[in-house]
Amino acid sequence: MEANSLQQVDTNDPREDSESPKMDLESALKECFSALDLFLNNKFADALALLKPSKGNSMYHAMGYSSILVMQAGMTFDPKDVDAAMTSLRESLITCQKFRKKTGIMVSLANLWYGQPADSLTEEEMHAELCYAEVLLQKAALTFLDESIIGFIKGGMRIRNSYQIYKECQAMANVMKDLEKQNSTHVHFRGGVSMGIGSFNLMLSLLPSRILRLMEFLGFSGDREMGLSELREGAASNSLRSILSTLTLLMFHLYITVILGTGDGNVAEAEALLEPYVEKFPNGALILFYTARIAVLKGNFTFAQEKFLACIASQEEWRQIHHLCYWELMWAYSFEQNWREAYQYANLLCKESKWSQAIYMFQKAAILSMLPEEEVTKLGENVVELFRQVEGLRIRIAGKSVPTEKFAAKKAQRYSSSVPVKLVVPALEMMYVWNGFTVVGKRPRLTEGILSTLEKAEEQHRNDPNPSEYHLDDQCVIQLLKGLCLRHLGRLVQAEICFNHVISSEDAIKHDNYLVPFTMYELGILHKQKGDINKAITVIENAKSNYKDYSMESRLHFRIHAALNTMGSFAAKLPPSRTPA
Repeated sequence: MEANSLQQVDTNDPREDSESPKMDLESALKECFSALDLFLNNKFADALALLKPSKGNSMYHAMGYSSILVMQAGMTFDPKDVDAAMTSLRESLITCQKFRKKTGIMVSLANLWYGQPADSLTEEEMHAELCYAEVLLQKAALTFLDESIIGFIKGGMRIRNSYQIYKECQAMANVMKDLEKQNSTHVHFRGGVSMGIGSFNLMLSLLPSRILRLMEFLGFSGDREMGLSELREGAASNSLRSILSTLTLLMFHLYITVILGTGDGNVAEAEALLEPYVEKFPNGALILFYTARIAVLKGNFTFAQEKFLACIASQEEWRQIHHLCYWELMWAYSFEQNWREAYQYANLLCKESKWSQAIYMFQKAAILSMLPEEEVTKLGENVVELFRQVEGLRIRIAGKSVPTEKFAAKKAQRYSSSVPVKLVVPALEMMYVWNGFTVVGKRPRLTEGILSTLEKAEEQHRNDPNPSEYHLDDQCVIQLLKGLCLRHLGRLVQAEICFNHVISSEDAIKHDNYLVPFTMYELGILHKQKGDINKAITVIENAKSNYKDYSMESRLHFRIHAALNTMGSFAAKLPPSRTPA
C-alpha cells in the first residue's frame, strides 16, 4: 500500500464516531498500546484502523490517530496529507475538550495547591489537559508549513498555549506524586509530562543565548540538563509515551547535535535507548533506521548501508521512510567517495521525495561533478542543466527561504551564464554544510582519501590558465576543507596554516562570505583540540560577534552555541568581545 492511501482510511464524517460507546481511560490506553505495537511493526494502516472507531470518544485514540497523520504529513509535504492531518487535529481538540475540566484548569490547580479535595480534578481530566497540550503542539508544528507570516504567528501562539498547559500539568504531577502508586493510569500522565517538558527544554536549549533570553522572558525555559533528565525519565517510564521520549532523545543525539552542534552525538546513550526496541521490534522500520544511523556516526558505513537497505525492504506502506534511507545512503557512499552509488540515491530522491527538491537537485549535480565527464555522459546526465534547475525548485516556509536551499542556489548561479564556471568540489563542500567531516573523520583511511581528492583539486586550480572571478573563493573552499581533513588526522600545524590562509584572504573573497566566520569557528575547535581553551573561546567569540549577513549564519550560531557550552566555565573568565566600530 502506498503512503497516501493511509489518509483515505478517514473518509467518513466525524459524527459516525459518536456511535461508539465511551471508553474508560484504562481500556483506551491498553488499546492505544496495541496500536503502537502495530505502528512499530510497520503496520501503519492497521494502527489507524484500530484507532479510528473510537477517535470521537477517546482522547487517546484521537491523539494517536492524529499523530500518525501528522507524521505522514511531515514526511511527505503533500498538501492533501497536510489537510487530512489538520482536519484530524481539529477533531482531536474537540474530543479532548469533552474531557477537560469545565471550570478551567487554573481553578483546579489552585484547589490542589491550597489543599482542596483531590477529587476536584479527576484522573481523566488531568489526562485530557495533557492530550490537549500535545495535540495543540502538533497543530502548531503543522501550521508552520503554511507559507505565510500569519501561519507563523498562529503556530507561535499555539506553542505558547501548549507550553503553559504542560507547565500546569507538571505542577499537577508534582502535587499528586503518590497517585502513581494507587492509579495504574497515572504513570502515563507522568510519562507524558516528562516528554512534553523535556522536549521543550531540550529544544529551546539549542537556541543561541540572545534568542534564548527572549524566549525565557516570554515564559519558556531552556534548561538542557533538565530537558535530558525529563526525557530520560519519560523513556524509562514504561508509559504510552516512552517511545516518544526515546525518539526525541535519539533525534537529539543522532541528528541535532551533529548538524547543529559540534558533531559529537552521544552514541552510547542512543544505543542503550534503542536496545529494548531492537529486541522487541527487530524488523521495525524506525528501529532499523536508527540502528543504521548509529552505525554511520560510529564510522561503520558498510554495516549502516546494510541496515538502511533492510529498513527499505521492511515495509512498503510509507515510502517516505525509504526517502530518509536514500538520503543517508547517499551520504554513506559519499563518505567513501563512491560517487556512482551516491548518485543513484540522489537521483531517487529527485524523482520521489518532495522534502527539498532544490537540495536534492544540487546534491545530484554536485555528486556528478565528482565523476569523470565521460561517465556522466554515459549516465545521460547534463550537470550544467541540473545546476540551472536549482533556483526554480526552492521552497519557502513561513514566508522565509530555507538557508541550505538558499546556499545551494547561490552556488548554482555560476552555471546560469552562457559560460558556466565550474564549482571545484561541490559534493565535499555540501558534506561540510551537513557536518559530515565530523563523521568521516572517524575513519582515517577515508579522510586521507578525501584529502587526496582536495590536493588534486588544489593542483588543478593552481594551474588553471584562465582564472575566473571565483578563483580565490574556490581556493579558500579547498583550504577550509583541507584544514578539516588535516585536523581530523591530527596534523594540527598544517591544519592551522590552511585555516589562517582563508582568514587572511577575507578582504579578497568576493562571493562565499560564509568562509571566514566558519573557518574561524573551525580554528577555534582546533585550539580546543590543542588544549588552549581560552584561545579557542576568543576565536569563536570573534566569529560570533564580528560577522553577520553571511550564508547559513544561523547554522553557524547554533554550532558556536554548542561549542561554547562545552567550554562553559572558561567563558566567564574572558572579557566581553567587542564589535569593531
